[in-house]
Amino acid sequence: MSGDSFTPRHTPVEINYLRDERVLEIVWDDRVTSHFAAELLRVESPSAEVQGHHPSEKKIISSRRHVGIIDINPVGNYAIRIAFDDLHDSGLYSWHFLRDLHERQDQVWQDYLVALAARGLSRDPAKPRP
Repeated sequence: MSGDSFTPRHTPVEINYLRDERVLEIVWDDRVTSHFAAELLRVESPSAEVQGHHPSEKKIISSRRHVGIIDINPVGNYAIRIAFDDLHDSGLYSWHFLRDLHERQDQVWQDYLVALAARGLSRDPAKPRP
């Protein structure tokens, strides 16, 4: 690895979207395989719209249990842009971001569930009123 902080330590060799499971699968160059639920990728989007410009500005995105991915596009040799079926598409998912999320996925998910509960929010879409 070079000293360049922008050079990812690991890069994907294969990226698949498992549509029926709504899971993004990434096989890394060190043979590690990541599985990310589309919901997790959506609610943890690295976009400014979700993350804000400071950790205190992070938004908790609710009602995305059934979100899916409609498009995945490469961005240079360092990231992908994911378009979700709720029309969110502004996050750039760098290899650094995705590999870090792989390592911390369980904790990130638990933190998300706690944040939802603390705000009285749900993963499920609101039910239409009769």
